[in-house]
Amino acid sequence: MEVFKTKAKRLPGSDIREVRKSAFLIFQKILKKSKRRPYVRSAYFNKEKVFLNVFWEHLFTKENWRDRVRRLKYLPPAFELIQKTRLDPVSKENPNRQDEIFHRFAGITSDNHLFYVQIKENKRKSQKWLISFFPENE
Repeated sequence: MEVFKTKAKRLPGSDIREVRKSAFLIFQKILKKSKRRPYVRSAYFNKEKVFLNVFWEHLFTKENWRDRVRRLKYLPPAFELIQKTRLDPVSKENPNRQDEIFHRFAGITSDNHLFYVQIKENKRKSQKWLISFFPENE
């Protein structure tokens, strides 16, 4: 698997309040660009939209707040990876639903931390959703 080197660093902080505040400021900029569902355009998918609302639902199902903080710290590098990478991800079909494909991209932050971004693609509608991003085991 090829790894994309981002210029963005992880968000600073260890407390959920300070990390969430920084993450929402970044997310607010994306929200203001669209009147409907928030999205980021992906270079790998030929500038198609990758919708972000499924990620937030997934994040807040996590009961452990430390896991939320650990994931939210990678928000800027994950968005940069989605927007700029043209490297091939590891892709596989969803075993439960034949009309879905999961794509896993790998990236390294500017401070050399490996992380992964997962995107779900619906074959029929050709829509993509950001499912999750997370660091390699820390």
